[in-house]
Amino acid sequence: MHSDVIATDHAARLAAVDPLLPGSSPFEAAESAVVLEVATADSAASGLASRIQVDQDAPNAPWRALTEHRLDLQLAGPQPAGALDALLTRWDEHLRAVAERGDTETAAIVPRASRDAAGTREMLHHGFAPLRVIAVRPADRMVPAGPRGTPGVKIRRAAPGDLETVVSLGLELHSFDAQYGTVNLRKGVEDIMAKDLAEQLDRPEPPLWIAELYGRPLGMVNVQHPGETGWISDRVSAGRVGYLSSLAVAKEARSSGVGTALAIHAHHVLDEEGADVVLLHHAAANPLSTPFWYAQGYRPLWTYWQRRPAVR
Repeated sequence: MHSDVIATDHAARLAAVDPLLPGSSPFEAAESAVVLEVATADSAASGLASRIQVDQDAPNAPWRALTEHRLDLQLAGPQPAGALDALLTRWDEHLRAVAERGDTETAAIVPRASRDAAGTREMLHHGFAPLRVIAVRPADRMVPAGPRGTPGVKIRRAAPGDLETVVSLGLELHSFDAQYGTVNLRKGVEDIMAKDLAEQLDRPEPPLWIAELYGRPLGMVNVQHPGETGWISDRVSAGRVGYLSSLAVAKEARSSGVGTALAIHAHHVLDEEGADVVLLHHAAANPLSTPFWYAQGYRPLWTYWQRRPAVR
């Protein structure tokens, strides 16, 4: 089956299950990526196998393995699960030639449309687990009406003097999420986070807000405005994309309404800027964030399946 046919069939199948998914074009090999293709009876699959390596001191290092082997895929035909199984087998052969066996700083990652159920069993059989989700909240998403305000909670824009507070909240969130395999507790995480947050706080209008509960700063939310989200906007079929970078609430303030107040405020800010959708990442297994975000009007868009180490 020709690559154009695979891409077209794949795009049509995904459009039928989720209108917010972007279209597909045939994969093209590049310096750091190879195209893998397989055929099984009347079905076929194409995959773009790439490798991303980051330095341990890089700003994004705490949120990923230092070496990521990624497979973007397209499935076509009446038996997509069988085609996916054959593609994963082919990719495993490729990985054994390029990845060090047993290296826990390597990860094999397969992004999949969350509503595309075909091949889920095959992903599990190849040792992958659904760890991270890109969730989407359309601007017109209706959510149950809540109280007009949360007693004792005040939201204000963060200032440079809040650096210690936002770093502390960020580290608490990072440590909690590390339990679910989506982030890494490495030496230097605090310095990386402090530098990034300090740069954001030095902006004329920092994109961070603090929630004070009876005068105590116990929560924060961090957003990226439309125009700053080019790195992720191609993951959704929408014109103006906002991104909610993080929302952290101190353990002592959970279930107090602080998180909901921060989420409502962030959505108000992004709605005023004309965002068609808001995206965010969350750990799929997190028993706190997953129900919280879906109660705020989000739903899964992409699920990132991971196997770590990449080759066992």
